[in-house]
Amino acid sequence: MDSVHAFHSGSLAVQRRLGVRDLAAHVGRSIGPGIRPVAAAFLEAQPMLVLGAADADGRVWSALLAGRPGFVRATGQHTISVAGGVPDHDPLAGAVTPAGTAVGTLALDPRTRRRMRLNGTARPSPRGFTVEAEQVFSNCPKYLRKREPYPPDPDALPGAVRRGTALDPGQRRFVHAADTFFIATSAPDGMDASHRGGDPGFVRVDTPTELSWRDYPGNAMFLTLGNLESDGRAGLLFPDWRTGTTLQLTGDATTDYGQTERTTRFCVREVVEIPRAVPLRWSDPVHPPAGPRPA
Repeated sequence: MDSVHAFHSGSLAVQRRLGVRDLAAHVGRSIGPGIRPVAAAFLEAQPMLVLGAADADGRVWSALLAGRPGFVRATGQHTISVAGGVPDHDPLAGAVTPAGTAVGTLALDPRTRRRMRLNGTARPSPRGFTVEAEQVFSNCPKYLRKREPYPPDPDALPGAVRRGTALDPGQRRFVHAADTFFIATSAPDGMDASHRGGDPGFVRVDTPTELSWRDYPGNAMFLTLGNLESDGRAGLLFPDWRTGTTLQLTGDATTDYGQTERTTRFCVREVVEIPRAVPLRWSDPVHPPAGPRPA
């Protein structure tokens, strides 16, 4: 896939603004529609998958799906299947029911700090849903925290879903303590799910309905910022690695381009907190890499 087709107008505009168009064109050659054998093997070994999509009302969310390794697997060079689908308690429940739904997925292994993104269109299947891949590529481990798995808690059922339109004090502490979040964004050419990481406090809670974080150097493709340039809808997912609780936010985001740094500002529209949303349990970071520091 050449860079003309790898990037839409939003990403191209950000690349030109920051003077990295040539570098992005070079890196963008890694984006293709095919799932290579090494990627298929990586997917099949993972117990979790991040899903980005829009709900029936057009709100963008990021969801965390979990299962025994193998619940996500390649069924061909351009297709993956996801067993179990989206749980009923998740804001994206039912979102992939219409065939042709745009989705972004991110498979991440905290043990090895490897990750890969697969974006395309979903359709329901008898066991869950499938995704026809349009963009497949790996990301470097920059800003990822290495974690070791604990035995899953198969008896821990999800708690009562808490919904709101602003972060309460406990949820503000949840965000402030986070060293990882996932972000789903939308654009004319589809959906994307990506990762952000840093020391606790790297995401600022400016008000109960406003978050902000600095954007740090990455692969120069600027897929997330490019999407926000075209379509400000976004969905954030903050995981509690030790308990399986998730905090999901949907809203709108914009990016401020300063002379020395970039800051993304997110306006919260809706909040969903699900205690013990997934049975996976992980350690605290093991030798966290150098990465974003809170201001």
